[in-house]
Amino acid sequence: MYKFGFIGAGNMGSALAKAICTKVGADEVVICDADASKAKALAESLGCACGDIHKVADESKYIFIAVKPQTLSDMFAEIRDMLGARDDRFILVTMAAGTKIEKIESLAGVKCPVIRIMPNVAASVGAAMTLCARNKLTNDAEYDYFIEAMSASGKLDKVEEEKIDAYSLVTGCGPAWVYLMIEALADGQVDIGVPRDKAYLYTAQMVEGAAKLMLESGKIPAALKDSVCSPGGTTIEGVRALENGNFRSALIDAVRASYKKTLNL
Repeated sequence: MYKFGFIGAGNMGSALAKAICTKVGADEVVICDADASKAKALAESLGCACGDIHKVADESKYIFIAVKPQTLSDMFAEIRDMLGARDDRFILVTMAAGTKIEKIESLAGVKCPVIRIMPNVAASVGAAMTLCARNKLTNDAEYDYFIEAMSASGKLDKVEEEKIDAYSLVTGCGPAWVYLMIEALADGQVDIGVPRDKAYLYTAQMVEGAAKLMLESGKIPAALKDSVCSPGGTTIEGVRALENGNFRSALIDAVRASYKKTLNL
């Protein structure tokens, strides 16, 4: 019996499997994927077990459903009877965007504990921000153990499910927008003569440092921004250019557009 099983070895499944192996040990983890060679390669790199979907569904305490939302119905069709036949307690862990716990319960066809998480890609380097919700069948001990086991992936926050879509919007989608910003800032540096590799390094380190300073200082962004902007200086000139380009408005629109899409999944 394994403590954790992963159905799906894509980017997110792989990142979380790595975090779980780091925290609880690879001997407690089994993974599978529709692409068996992908699952085998990941298992070998992590030192954990590899099997098929039936092995994961039948032999795992926490079953991570790491597949695309549009494939959930077909996936559960393969394991529904097996889940229903289990006489031990197990917990389903879903990370499907826009998919409520109620739907997972319906697809599974069995009453069981369900934990819903919304992680992001930074889990692969232990720096994710993951939001978590649970159904009423998940007890405190199971939930707390899960949070602890996931701690190697980064920070986690417990929220009520009705809030998880809004709360996780930026944590989930935001990395793509930050990468877009990093790329643009790097392009600007290349335009003034900075080599591409150095431009990426400088910008990425700047973003990491700015975020760390905000988290550790407890100061709001406006105060930190003002501390960088000298009167009549170069930074405030750049801020003016960003304001002229509707930079903040564009980011707000991005959040609203992605949230609307989430609600319509």
